[in-house]
Amino acid sequence: MTVPALRISHLRKVYRRGTVAVDDISLTVPEGEFFGFLGPNGAGKSTTIHCTTGIAEPTAGKIEVFGIDVVKNYREARRMVGLCPQEFNVDVFATPRQIVDWMGGYFGMRAAARKERTDFLMERFELIPHQKKSFRELSGGLKRRVVLARALVNDPPLLILDEPTAGVDVELRRVLWRYLQEINKDGKTILLTSHYLEEVERLCRTIAIVNKGKVVREGAKEEIAGTDGLEDAYLKATGAEPDHVKG
Repeated sequence: MTVPALRISHLRKVYRRGTVAVDDISLTVPEGEFFGFLGPNGAGKSTTIHCTTGIAEPTAGKIEVFGIDVVKNYREARRMVGLCPQEFNVDVFATPRQIVDWMGGYFGMRAAARKERTDFLMERFELIPHQKKSFRELSGGLKRRVVLARALVNDPPLLILDEPTAGVDVELRRVLWRYLQEINKDGKTILLTSHYLEEVERLCRTIAIVNKGKVVREGAKEEIAGTDGLEDAYLKATGAEPDHVKG
């Protein structure tokens, strides 16, 4: 039996002041899948990602990355996951090469391996003309490429993308889509959160919709979208009837 890339079982996260951010979420992401993880702001998407990557600790439940418990074996599990966050949490005075190289060091990669991998990623994401500029000098689209390259420096089998094209114009968004499709075709498992439903329809094969800390719908994209489309299905699943937002 094939071990899934990500298995979340009855995840619950309650913060100190009693806020229930995630309430009994369970989902499975098969290896090689391009999985859409949707929901309104505050639905529990980011908390689920934080629990998966060790930024937050689950209150209850279990998360496994390729069969590895993310709490009991944090270091081993974390090496299996590349995280591309929505916010640019980088040194804005550093260059793209430095940002990617430093992350390689975080994962214990030796200097020669880091250089080889960084060279590859600079070329793969067309960053060579910009690799010696400071991060703050880059356009929004180039910044997104840098944080994506950073997430891939140790070649993790699971890539988590939290709003990867936020703030990017339509043309550059499509460039990033091409990169992601190529990465997935090469065998990388991808978990994507996005408020751009067009993006999810273009890229994802399976979708889970969360609302108020729970999974309210999960299945194949075609099954969820049905005849009315993904937008209608999303609005109904999250408690807003499509007719209420027309006009």
